[in-house]
Amino acid sequence: MRLFQNIFSFPSYRTRLASLALRQVNFKKWIEALVADGYNGVHLLDPVVCRNPDAFLTAGCDPQLQKIWASEHGMNTACALPDILLAQVEEHRTEVFYTQEPATYGPDFLKRLPGCVKRKICWQSPPAPLGDLTSYDLVLNNFPESLAEYGRQGVLTAYFTPSFDPVMADYASNENRPIDVVFIGGYSRHHQNRAVILEAVARLRKRFNIVFALDRGRLTRLAESPIGRYLPLGRHRRPADVQVVSTRPVFGRAMYQLLSNAKIVLNGAVDSAGGDRGNMRCFEALGCGSLLLSDPGRYPAGMEQGVTMETYANEVEAVSLIAELLSDSTRLATIAANGVRLMQDRYSKGQQWARFQELAS
Repeated sequence: MRLFQNIFSFPSYRTRLASLALRQVNFKKWIEALVADGYNGVHLLDPVVCRNPDAFLTAGCDPQLQKIWASEHGMNTACALPDILLAQVEEHRTEVFYTQEPATYGPDFLKRLPGCVKRKICWQSPPAPLGDLTSYDLVLNNFPESLAEYGRQGVLTAYFTPSFDPVMADYASNENRPIDVVFIGGYSRHHQNRAVILEAVARLRKRFNIVFALDRGRLTRLAESPIGRYLPLGRHRRPADVQVVSTRPVFGRAMYQLLSNAKIVLNGAVDSAGGDRGNMRCFEALGCGSLLLSDPGRYPAGMEQGVTMETYANEVEAVSLIAELLSDSTRLATIAANGVRLMQDRYSKGQQWARFQELAS
């Protein structure tokens, strides 16, 4: 199978990737740096991780990365990014096209794919808008409720999960965890429920070591800027306690390092995620040996309260559970160890790839 995987990269990460590959002018070296850094590692399929010659990996939304490829292949670097991605597919002679950006690569783009492409598959998770996914042969995610909704709109779907990134093995066994609670994720007006939890936990900062690595939304950044403080944007500013414990967003190995330094990783679904749970942070936290503390809901198989993770019903219970778990190191360590084993045994790269091959066929 000649696999083409197109992943999404956050603007904040593109800066990091550029610094990692600063002295490299070669597209292949940039991709090697991305894989070695563990970025989006739970979603990378085994052939691209192992650098199988039949597999091609790129981040079509990264202008610098894509223009390096275009330059190497004699293309005008001013070409639109979808045109560069199409050229990559043609040059690779792709059989299975798999993307995390179906909203960007919709019906018009898919019609332009060469005849060698036999299967068009995408990953689409809530709460992103559905858009028109009917041109894809298959839509994947690990949120059954959203898959059912897509199915009602005439889209063929299948359940598919992230996996344990082998890079995590370098971090999972760390026993020196000076940070009590870590949260890594977004902060914006779209995360109102999450914001309530974060504010409550941030108030514990005088008792425990709390670190939030927040990727702020555009309005939050504006509201907290010197100019923004004179604008009527108060509801977009983070509470003082949250700002005190916050640091910059982290990705790749920097994120794994932060997770491996934490006893507890706080997680919370976005407000419109429905009853399904299991965002990629769950897999990353468990894989790095932290205790996952998240909100209740329907989780992927093996993610069980009191066994491989813990759940809170509201901000009061979250605060109470944090204090309780940090006072019981044996219970905390046991649940965290169970979580690592779950990731390694049930959610390995090999199992993920076998499932993908089954679906792609």
